[in-house]
Amino acid sequence: MTQVVVAYFWTIKRNQIPFAFFSMARDRGRLRRSAGVNFAKMLGTGTGENFTPSDADLTRWGALFVIDESALESIDSLAVVRSWNKRALNEVRLVLDPISAHGLWSGKNPFDWSITPSADAQIVAVTRARIKWLQNFRFWKAVPPVSADLHQSPGLIAAIGIGEAPIGLQGTFSLWENGKALRDFAYKGQAHQRAIEATAQYNWYAEELFSRFAVRHVRGQL
Repeated sequence: MTQVVVAYFWTIKRNQIPFAFFSMARDRGRLRRSAGVNFAKMLGTGTGENFTPSDADLTRWGALFVIDESALESIDSLAVVRSWNKRALNEVRLVLDPISAHGLWSGKNPFDWSITPSADAQIVAVTRARIKWLQNFRFWKAVPPVSADLHQSPGLIAAIGIGEAPIGLQGTFSLWENGKALRDFAYKGQAHQRAIEATAQYNWYAEELFSRFAVRHVRGQL
């Protein structure tokens, strides 16, 4: 059965933060059990500058899931989505098709099919890693130069940090004008290349996933 990837991001008022913490715990299982959903993660967000708790943005939260294509038209009716939309000041929804995905997320590659995008398609990159505890401080030290390069990269539309926990489970979600802009950052940025070399040297990830997606539709502004 054909599948598609959907990401939501919600901005809430500060007085809704208790709801967000409660929902992050409750909605993990509830979203996975929703009709047509084959993989699901609830996400906290942040700046992605150092991936420590100080990075966290407690007014923006998200969800990323894989759903059967046949259920796409009804995703806004999912109980989890309705609950967050009821309280959100702002909602962003992206419908995505995988281009490539390497690695694992919770022991599996949830994006193990691919399409060939058009040359001018907007691209989303999702990177996610579980960091070995003994490597956290070394990782945090390496991140700020890469984050600075990322946010200054030509062709970047938006980038945020994402995580399933305050520390240890970290990633980035970035939206690009096209595939060339993303490749230029990934392969020509000096800070990013140094981080890749350090990753090979120190082996600081217990699990990692690097994935690219063609944007089928965006509702709202990331």
